Amino acid sequence: QAILLPQPSKVVGLQYLDFAEFEDTLKTFSKECKLKGKPLCKTVGGSFRDSKSLTIQKDLVTAFDNGDQKVFFNLWEEHIPSSVRDGDSFAQKLEFYLHIHFAIYLLKYSVGRPDKEELDEKISYFKTYLETKGAALSQTTEFLPFYALPFVPNPMVHPSFKELFQDSWTPELKMKLEKFLALIFKASNTPKLFTIYKENGQSNKEMLQQLHQQLVEAERRSMTYLKRYNKIQADYHNLIGVTAELVDSLEATVSGKMITPEYLQSVCVRLFSNQMRQSLAHSVDFTRPGTASTMLRASLAPVKLKDVPLLPSLDYEKLKKDLILGSDRLKAFLLQALRWRLTTSHPGEQRETVLQAYISNDLLDCYSHNQRSVLQLLHSKSDVVRQYMARLINAFASLAEGRLYLAQNTKVLRMLEGRLKEEDKDIITRENVLGALQKFSLRRPLQTAMIQDGLIFWLVDVLKDPDCLSDYTLEYSVALLMNLCLRSTGKNMCAKVAGLVLKVLSDLLGHENHEIQPYVNGALYSILSVPSIREEARAMGMEDILRCFIKEGNAEMIRQIEFIIKQLNSEELPDGVLESDDDEDEDDEEDHDIMEADLDKDELIQPQLGELSGEKLLTTEYLGIMTNTGKMRRKGLANVQWSGDEPLQRPVTPGGHRNGYPV
Repeated sequence: QAILLPQPSKVVGLQYLDFAEFEDTLKTFSKECKLKGKPLCKTVGGSFRDSKSLTIQKDLVTAFDNGDQKVFFNLWEEHIPSSVRDGDSFAQKLEFYLHIHFAIYLLKYSVGRPDKEELDEKISYFKTYLETKGAALSQTTEFLPFYALPFVPNPMVHPSFKELFQDSWTPELKMKLEKFLALIFKASNTPKLFTIYKENGQSNKEMLQQLHQQLVEAERRSMTYLKRYNKIQADYHNLIGVTAELVDSLEATVSGKMITPEYLQSVCVRLFSNQMRQSLAHSVDFTRPGTASTMLRASLAPVKLKDVPLLPSLDYEKLKKDLILGSDRLKAFLLQALRWRLTTSHPGEQRETVLQAYISNDLLDCYSHNQRSVLQLLHSKSDVVRQYMARLINAFASLAEGRLYLAQNTKVLRMLEGRLKEEDKDIITRENVLGALQKFSLRRPLQTAMIQDGLIFWLVDVLKDPDCLSDYTLEYSVALLMNLCLRSTGKNMCAKVAGLVLKVLSDLLGHENHEIQPYVNGALYSILSVPSIREEARAMGMEDILRCFIKEGNAEMIRQIEFIIKQLNSEELPDGVLESDDDEDEDDEEDHDIMEADLDKDELIQPQLGELSGEKLLTTEYLGIMTNTGKMRRKGLANVQWSGDEPLQRPVTPGGHRNGYPV
């Protein structure tokens, strides 16, 4: 075939045969070319590899011997591939020593005193190299002393540079240079046919990497759009609920009952986005006819929902086995994929089915008494596995049925408390552990356990320095503290360190993170029902502190602080403030599922080329048969609407509170 190709292609073929030492084949090919009247280029053979490379090597060595710095490095940069100069550690070290050779050449080989101008020029050239390309080796112990060379007046007598001026140093360096050049030019004479093959393979590899990266980006965008869709769907369900209330109100007006502006305001606040709620609640006059309807038409758009299919069933036995026995990287990818199933699934039947499958197959081994269980991943030596396990537990705790599953016994609670106090390496791990515990505090039995375990003392200690905490940690710590302070046992715990608790809460009143204010107010209002804490608060001038915030707070904040001041100045226990700790059967729980965006923030791992992740990993390697099961929804508790004027007096979680759900 080579004979039929143009002359350059024929030469390429001959080049490869010669390089691979197919001598008989080359002779036969040459003979046949002559018979066919297609003479070969005279340079075919050993001269392919020798002529040009030998000349370059000779010129480089000559420049080395003559101390001709500029000629040497011009040839060096022209003929030594940049990938070798920049990527090969031996080449980098050799180049460093070559620069030293030329910098001290005149000091070693000049007869008499070296020419000062020429010496300064060489030293300046070396100094420029150290400040630019040579800076990469400044952290290497071997080369560190040589960075002082340009600044030493007489290097020949300096003990740090004694080795450079020994007779053997230059010949040894020259030998290294010659060996390096021989290797480089042998590699560079690789036949063009082989080079074409390698370049094509590299091109394909780069293209595959680009396509893989595009796929990862597409999946990430898909998750973002899915979360937006879920938000729209949640708004739709909220709208349906409000509509039902309004229909009831219209029926009431037929009977002669009036709708108050306050009621209309509370309905509209539930309909608008978080950013608009505060301004609506305090700046819009709902007594003017048409105001509410105009605002609603401007903000609400119709939402068209489609049927959402159920996700494929999984082989949970294999999943749990690999979560316990697999590599840390596989464990992390599995924990991530299982979490994404929850966080990106559609609220409603799809998400409920996913969660019910996890629970019915005891995914986290909450019912297991084995020493090796999935829950033990919370104490893994791998930071990534620990973090991803904490994220998954937090995702479970974000759902009412997930909390019920995790709260079957206090084993999970104790593990989370231990992790919270021990975790000092990973902020996100601690955030997710804290988030899960805060959601646990919606359940009365777990509140009791956390109070008995002294978690209030830990929270107060952490909140002494709020500026060192992330926004998430600060918000969930204060919200957890408030939930625990709503219980009489929690208040009694606070009474033991009343001065410290009051100091921490009063400092938090003025914190720049305004999201924490409802929880600070709720905690203060609650603990001030205890006479001993009221006395401590009066002694430290709490009323004056509170009145300072009345001057600069918004209307809602002002009304809440007024309630706190009233509580501070009361002499008797208000009816119903102290709860009984004896009844652990009823939960002060929102019947709402809040899946936070923070659960999927700042992912630590990304799949490499050929690695599976997310839903693709689950459905490719762990597809099961009929592991999805139906579920019975628990009957929700009757909602108790929070007016916004009074401090919080029921347990909440920040996600639910921000979304304006009743508590």
